[in-house]
Amino acid sequence: MKGLKVLTDPNSFQLLADETRRKIIYLLRAKEMTVSQIAAELSLTPQAIYHHIRKMKEADMVEVAREERIDHFIETYYQATAEVFHFSHGEQKHAVVAAEQTIEALKVLPRLGFDVQASEEIAKKLVALENKMSDLTHKQSFTDKAGALDNVDFFAKQGAAEYAMMLGMSDKEFEEYCAAHHEVRKILKSALPALKGRVKKI
Repeated sequence: MKGLKVLTDPNSFQLLADETRRKIIYLLRAKEMTVSQIAAELSLTPQAIYHHIRKMKEADMVEVAREERIDHFIETYYQATAEVFHFSHGEQKHAVVAAEQTIEALKVLPRLGFDVQASEEIAKKLVALENKMSDLTHKQSFTDKAGALDNVDFFAKQGAAEYAMMLGMSDKEFEEYCAAHHEVRKILKSALPALKGRVKKI
């Protein structure tokens, strides 16, 4: 598995716009798994998981890690082709997918007790702020560097990248970062119904 992989196929954006595929990639970056293991982890059928795996394999995002014979059957273990994926196909395309992913995240919030009203306008504002925070933390740079480290497990790389982001900011950048976070919360609260800021019982 590579530390960093640059994807230029526009179909890759659409593939990862699907929540299930993002979950599969997350699992396969951490360890090798079979279709049955992934299906059990995500509470889906093996057929559904194989459908997603096939598409991601064609896009070179997933690969066969090894095969293991168990009795008369051969179990195929898959892994992500990289720990970090960088999409390079124009900012407009990236913005569209980011907005779609943000709307999906907003739609899940009611299940956590917050009746946020998802909309494209709110999603675009949140994406713009996320991009600003990413730039302030030099996120891509530290994520790429952490992803390329040898003999370090996936979760340690994630933690190290997060700490490096914090340490790499100047005091001014950190203040702007905190202000952007405050603005994100303000936008989210503005999307709540009349009883803003209150959590319903769940």
